[in-house]
Amino acid sequence: MKSILKYVSQQKRFIIIASLCLIGGVSAELILPYLNKIVIDDIIVGGKRNLLFPVLSGIFFITIFRALMGYSQEFLFDFTGSQISKNIKNDLFKHIQKLPFTYFDKTNTGELMSRIGEDVDNIWNALGFGISIAVEFALYFILGSLVLFYLNWKLALISLISAPAIAYLATKLENEIGKAFDKISDQAAVINTTAQENISGVRLVKAFAREKYEIMKFLKLNNENYELNLEKSRIWGKYFPTIEFLGNGALILVVTVGGALVIKGNISIGTLVAFNGYMWMIVWPMRLIGWLSNIFSQANASAKKIEKILKEDTEDFKGIKIEKLNGEIEFKNVSFKYDNEYVLKNINFKIKPGKTLAIMGPTGCGKSTLISLLSRFYEIDEGEILIDGINIKDFSLNTLRKNISYVFQDTFLFSDTVKENIKYGKDNIDDKEIISACKEAQAYDFIMKLPEKFDTIIGERGLGLSGGQKQRLTIARALIKKAPIIIFDDATSALDMDTEYELLKSIYSKELQNTKIIIAHRISAVKNADEIIYLDNGEIIERGTHDELLNMKGRYYEIYAEQFKDFEDLIEDEVV
Repeated sequence: MKSILKYVSQQKRFIIIASLCLIGGVSAELILPYLNKIVIDDIIVGGKRNLLFPVLSGIFFITIFRALMGYSQEFLFDFTGSQISKNIKNDLFKHIQKLPFTYFDKTNTGELMSRIGEDVDNIWNALGFGISIAVEFALYFILGSLVLFYLNWKLALISLISAPAIAYLATKLENEIGKAFDKISDQAAVINTTAQENISGVRLVKAFAREKYEIMKFLKLNNENYELNLEKSRIWGKYFPTIEFLGNGALILVVTVGGALVIKGNISIGTLVAFNGYMWMIVWPMRLIGWLSNIFSQANASAKKIEKILKEDTEDFKGIKIEKLNGEIEFKNVSFKYDNEYVLKNINFKIKPGKTLAIMGPTGCGKSTLISLLSRFYEIDEGEILIDGINIKDFSLNTLRKNISYVFQDTFLFSDTVKENIKYGKDNIDDKEIISACKEAQAYDFIMKLPEKFDTIIGERGLGLSGGQKQRLTIARALIKKAPIIIFDDATSALDMDTEYELLKSIYSKELQNTKIIIAHRISAVKNADEIIYLDNGEIIERGTHDELLNMKGRYYEIYAEQFKDFEDLIEDEVV
C-alpha cells in the first residue's frame, strides 16, 4: 500500500479531523465502564444516592457525544476514502491515456477495466472503512489495556495472555490470504476480458452458433474463480476460528479469575463489571483482526496491480509546438522491427504538400504499420521521418497528431449521437461544417433518413449501421478535422462502386488541399494518386504513377489485370 500513501497525504486535513473525532469518541466510551463501577460500588452497594443523577447524566451526555463523534468519524473517513478513490481513478485513467500503442497490443481491455473498477474499489474499502476500524481497534486495545492495568494488573496480564498468539496467527493469515487475493485479482481480469469480448462480439458468436462454446468457456473460468475463492475461504476458516477462540478464551479466563477474586474480597463487584467492559473493548479488536487482514490483503493485492500500470512508461509529449503544418512528408531509409523481426525495411519516399500517395500491397505487408509510424504510434528503429523538413521526434505528440487525420481500417464509433461522433476530432464547430463534411463523405443522404437525423444515437461501435455507413461517418469525422495530412486506411472497402466513385472524386478534388495517403486494395481507389508505391514483405518493390506501373507489367499490373479481367481491351489501351 506504500504507493497509495501519496493519495492519503493529499487528504491529511480530513484524516486529522476524522482521527480527532475517533479519539474523542473512543475516549468518551472508555469512561462508561468506569461509571458503571461507580453505580455498582458507590450507589447500589455504598448507598450514595446523591451520585445517581450526576452519574446518569454523565452516561447520557457521553452517549450523545459518542454518537456525534461516531457520525463525524464515519462521514469523514468515507468522504476521504471516496476522494482518494476518485483521485486514483483519475490518475490511472490519465496514465492509461498516455501509454503507447505497444502497451495496448499486449494488454486486454477487460484487465484495464478490472484495475479501474474492482481494484480501486478494494482500495477505497480499505482506506474509507478499514483504516478507521483499524485505528479504532488500536485505540481501544491500547487505552483499554492501560485502564485494565490501573484497575488490577494481575487480571490485566491474564486478559492479554492470548494477544501474542493472536498476533502471530494474524500475520500468518495476512501472508497466505494476500497470495490468494493476488490470484483472485488476476482471475477477475480474465473473466472480465472474456465477458467483454463475448458481449462485444455477440453477432459473431450467434452467426457461428457458438453460444454453447462461449458458455462453457465462461463456466470454466468462473469455476476457476470459484476454486480460488474457495481456497481463500479455507485459509480464512483455518485461522479465524482459532483467533475467535483465543479472544473469547481470554474473556472467560478473566471472568473466572475475577469472580474468584470477588469472592475472596480482593476486588469489588463494580471493579469486575468494569473490567469485563474494558475486556470487551480489547477482545473485540482481537476477534476481528483476521477480518481486517482480509480487507487489507485484498487492497494490497489490488494496489500492486494498479502500481504495475502506473510504473509503465508513458509517451513523451514534449517537443516543438506548431499550430498548423504544411504537410510535406519524407521517409528516409526507414526500418521498423516488431518483436525483433523487420516489418518494414529501407522505406524511402517524399510527398509534397497537397499531393496524394497511394500504397498497395498484399495483406500483412506493412501498409498500416507504415502509416502508424507517421504519428509515432510506434517508434522507428532506423532512418528518420520528416514533416516539413523536421524530424517527427522533435515535434510534441499533440502537434504531430493534431495535424494528421485518420480513417482507420477498423472503424470505431462511440455510443453517442451521429453529430457527436462526426465532430469528435474538432472542437467549436458549426452545423454548416458538419453538413459539408458529411456531403463530401457521401454520408449526408443516409443520415437524413435516420429517425433523429444528426441527433440519432447509434449503438456501441456503430451497431445498427451498415459497414459502408460506418466508414462514411469515420471519413466525415476525418475530413471535418481539416488537418494538413489525412490518411485513408482501406477506407472505401465497404462501399459500393458508385458511392466509392463519388467519394474518391471529393478526395481527389482540388478543394481538398490536404496531403493524402491512401491505402487500398482496389485499383479504382489509387489510380489517380500522384504516386503509387507497392509494398511486399515490408519493402517497396514498385513505384510510379498508374500509367508507369501498368507499363512495368509487374505486381501492380497483375492486380489491375485481375480486377479488370472482363475489360481486356481497356487494359491493353491503358498500357499502350
